[in-house]
Amino acid sequence: MTTVRIFFEKCGESAYISLLDLQRVFHRMLKMSSLPVYYTQGFNPHIYLSFTCPLSLGQESLCESCEVKTEQETIDPQAWIDALQPLMPRGIVITKVAPAVEKVGEIETAAYEITMPAGSAIALDAYNNAEHAEVTKKTKRGCKTLELKHYLDRIEYTIEGGTLRFTALLPCGSGEALTSSFNCSKVLGSTVWPFVARAARPALSRSIVSATTPACSASFMRSMMSLLRRGLRPTMAL
Repeated sequence: MTTVRIFFEKCGESAYISLLDLQRVFHRMLKMSSLPVYYTQGFNPHIYLSFTCPLSLGQESLCESCEVKTEQETIDPQAWIDALQPLMPRGIVITKVAPAVEKVGEIETAAYEITMPAGSAIALDAYNNAEHAEVTKKTKRGCKTLELKHYLDRIEYTIEGGTLRFTALLPCGSGEALTSSFNCSKVLGSTVWPFVARAARPALSRSIVSATTPACSASFMRSMMSLLRRGLRPTMAL
């Protein structure tokens, strides 16, 4: 049994396809493609399909991925791409198909590219000048207080014309997770974020030090964000 990982971009209109609808899309496309995917055993067999660190609704991504299984020992990546891409809805582009190398649980961070109006600089400067930025995150187990400065000490941004851009590297995966929408809503205010910001995820990475450890995550984030601003995006072979 071979685990096959399908990498794809999710941009434009497809950013508004929810996770459940995205699962339905891939189930349908895989059936239509007639690829030799593995079906679960039982009364109601269905395609084994799992998505990696799904995004919040409305966010774009250049590095989404999902897993399927096949009983074939080897696969032809280009044949999989050629079979799936013509069936995909607008905005979803299959970029790579390959056997899974690393486990999904090893993903620790995600990079987000945020675009906002230049007027948002006032809120970002206030965040940078603050000593603490404690927020309350609601989870299934209740409310939890988080210190955003442990994960994102400063926000270094650039302004071109009327547009402000910055990159944030945030915890992602099975451990502590912070999405860009959660982070920006706490910095800008929940009534402002949905209307002024655009978020895109260019990379998932396996960090050198755990981004969930407050003692070392701040310096790690600064160094990684510096690399990202110079165009060196962290990536991993999944």
